[in-house]
Amino acid sequence: MAKKKNKQHHAQAPASPSAASREAAADPPPKMKRKEYEREMRRLHGELVAMQEWVKASGAKICIVFEGRDTAGKGGTIKRITERVSPRVFRVVALPAPTEREKSQMYVQRYLPHLPAAGEVVIFDRSWYNRAGVERVMGFCMPEEAERFLELAPPVEKTMVDSGILLLKYWLEVSADEQTRRLERRIEDPRKVWKLSDMDLKSYSRWYDYSRARDAMFAATDTAWAPWYIARTDDKQRGRLNLISHLLSQVPYKPLVQKDVTLPKRQRPGGYVDPELPLRYIPTPF
Repeated sequence: MAKKKNKQHHAQAPASPSAASREAAADPPPKMKRKEYEREMRRLHGELVAMQEWVKASGAKICIVFEGRDTAGKGGTIKRITERVSPRVFRVVALPAPTEREKSQMYVQRYLPHLPAAGEVVIFDRSWYNRAGVERVMGFCMPEEAERFLELAPPVEKTMVDSGILLLKYWLEVSADEQTRRLERRIEDPRKVWKLSDMDLKSYSRWYDYSRARDAMFAATDTAWAPWYIARTDDKQRGRLNLISHLLSQVPYKPLVQKDVTLPKRQRPGGYVDPELPLRYIPTPF
């Protein structure tokens, strides 16, 4: 009887990220040329705009969760998704550490106000799954609290989906060697040093603790109504294109119909002349 319940609860098990990484490493595709990457990204940006217009017109509610290894490229992927769409439709949520008051609340409570309303796409740059990952590994919660979260997450997400939210959960997976290379570049590059926190360094030393936590999270929360999708991101460019393409495939939007737009004529000056005011123009060194 338990086996039957388990089949109903869980979607098809996702491929092991480590196994998938080994398979990809055996014969990795060549690095994309910049022009090819930007051409494909331009096409996908057009599709994201079409999706945006469908979301506005249909009143759809879309919630996208991004989780993954440190340096796996969550922030960069989210930037590419949102850089050509309206912030009034696409909203990014990246919550800071909980306050003392929030710590006393029901765990998922501080995330609930950020869920999408009609006509919105909300992207969580890390989410309630902090409890299954960083909080569990770094000792910010008790083991029994993490286990309790894994029990409660599926029914909470079922409620979200039943309310009409399209919930998409992505795990970005990067290999150990590539993670090392990216962290070393952060150390060496003054433009990226702000990305390197003490928590990143502590997390780096606990690779297999994070692997175990990730595996437990997949086992408990990969459900038929909210499955996990895994994106390999050792190649950032291909990873972003693959993930955005998959995202678009999960949303039933319709292609954008191009309107025939003609610019109207500008009004006549009507006697207007530039005023002689002490305007402060900025220097022009370029």
